[in-house]
Amino acid sequence: MTYHLRQFTISVILLLLSLGAMTMQSHAASRDQIEAFLTTTGFDVALESIAHASASAPQMLGIDPDGFGSDWTRLTEEVFDTELMYDTAVSILEQTLSDEALDHAVTFYASALGQRLVVAENAAHSDEDDDAKQLAGQEIVSELIKNGSSRVESLKRMNRAVDASGTSLRALQEIQVRFLMAASASGIIDLQLNGDELREMMRRNEGDMRRSLQLSALAGAAYTYQEFSDDDVDAYVEALEQPLMQEVYELLNAIQYEIMAMRFEVLAARMAELRPAQDI
Repeated sequence: MTYHLRQFTISVILLLLSLGAMTMQSHAASRDQIEAFLTTTGFDVALESIAHASASAPQMLGIDPDGFGSDWTRLTEEVFDTELMYDTAVSILEQTLSDEALDHAVTFYASALGQRLVVAENAAHSDEDDDAKQLAGQEIVSELIKNGSSRVESLKRMNRAVDASGTSLRALQEIQVRFLMAASASGIIDLQLNGDELREMMRRNEGDMRRSLQLSALAGAAYTYQEFSDDDVDAYVEALEQPLMQEVYELLNAIQYEIMAMRFEVLAARMAELRPAQDI
């Protein structure tokens, strides 16, 4: 089924409306509760890491990033303002995250294992050297496979649990489409394809892209959780597979991808300030 990132926004709105009707029975969380939730679960650091993705923007447009110099750093810091992204996430979660789901997630992440996991995940999010993390993770996976470890399957289950609806690939595709369309509209590039044509082109390569994402996610998980025992990893997987945790992650994924898409659209418009338009 075709799933475009704008549907994330629609889904959030529909969820917001439905929860509005539910608030008499189950009140949505307050801002203070949401802020505590973000800190306890580490999602606040995950939001900050969205800015790291801006490094790939020039390459997507066929532009040499070195040509921007210090202006690029200034622009990305303005566009990927962490306080703005944080406030956007909090505003949506205030109206969509139920007390029941919040309490369930906080109970787990506030536990001894949960807090150790958050420390490890925050460290991975904060490390901007994705290439080094990937190489290290790939080496760990190779060693696990060589030793016949069951941990590889546990890590695969973990990755499926945090993206149970399987929307990450289409979401990332849609971020690229929205960025390219915004760049074309602002005159940064001369784009010969419309949005639907771009999506169709990406779908033709979807199999390879999905495998690449899965391998990348596996290496990332192997790297992030390398200091945890197999029992710890299995306990985390079981926690992530619980229905209420699935509800939390579906909502957090939707918010994270939509914020990323919106910021990339703003970045495309602002890039016109940095250099003249060029064709690709």
